[in-house]
Amino acid sequence: MNKSNLRSRILKLRKINYKKNLSIDLKKISSFLKLKKIHFKNIGGYYPSNYEISDLEILFFFEKKNYNILLPTIRENNQMDFFKWSKNEPLRINKFGIPEPISKKIYYPDIMFIPLVGFDKDLNRLGYGGGYYDRYLDKFEKSKTITKVGLAYSFQKLKKIPFNLYDKKLDFIITEQGIY
Repeated sequence: MNKSNLRSRILKLRKINYKKNLSIDLKKISSFLKLKKIHFKNIGGYYPSNYEISDLEILFFFEKKNYNILLPTIRENNQMDFFKWSKNEPLRINKFGIPEPISKKIYYPDIMFIPLVGFDKDLNRLGYGGGYYDRYLDKFEKSKTITKVGLAYSFQKLKKIPFNLYDKKLDFIITEQGIY
């Protein structure tokens, strides 16, 4: 099955299962990051849309512990940058209907919580097809280590995702059922 068909299938499943209030345990995430000795100050997240698993509770948890919370802003040529944001600050809606920070100062994440449409046991990510995260990671991973954590529902796991040379593998994937 090609990526487009896989996306369509998983997005339908996600919409059907969205009302089940599946969520990720914050204590598991915090303990896991400590156990793996992953050090960070700047956390890249996303504002959930299209029935994605929400990372907002995770971001607010770390914000209370004085970490910098960053959200992406889409730029021209399918590029994105991350800007600092707090839950008390306003957001603007981008061309895709996704809220973005208004801040002007670019920050660089040490760890990124990345939305995904699907994933497989090899930590390959199926995104929406725009390549925003893959391009961002390709640009900055040459000079900076970024821990890449995918967030998904367990039913988004696929047997195998078609992979190409532009696709970036994740370091971990966290679902409501566990960590891969």
